[in-house]
Amino acid sequence: MNKAELIDAIAADAGISKAQAKTALDSVTNNVGSALAKGGKVSLVGFGTFSVSARGAREGRNPQTGATIKIAAKKVAKFKAGAELAGKL
Repeated sequence: MNKAELIDAIAADAGISKAQAKTALDSVTNNVGSALAKGGKVSLVGFGTFSVSARGAREGRNPQTGATIKIAAKKVAKFKAGAELAGKL
């Protein structure tokens, strides 16, 4: 499912217009992103938890040349499925 299909599904389930569904989805994604950017986490009971994880610096290999390269440390977004979502899979 892509973003457009998700907007269509939200609009149909909630009985609202596609424009309203897009606004709601954009608000959710923006607020989750803002919370993660501040180093926080977002927990949606039954769905899952979004959090930030630190990934350390490491060495990698260029697949074309085989040369060793340094990969810098960075922060990455992480998602852990909640029990209700995990039960549906």
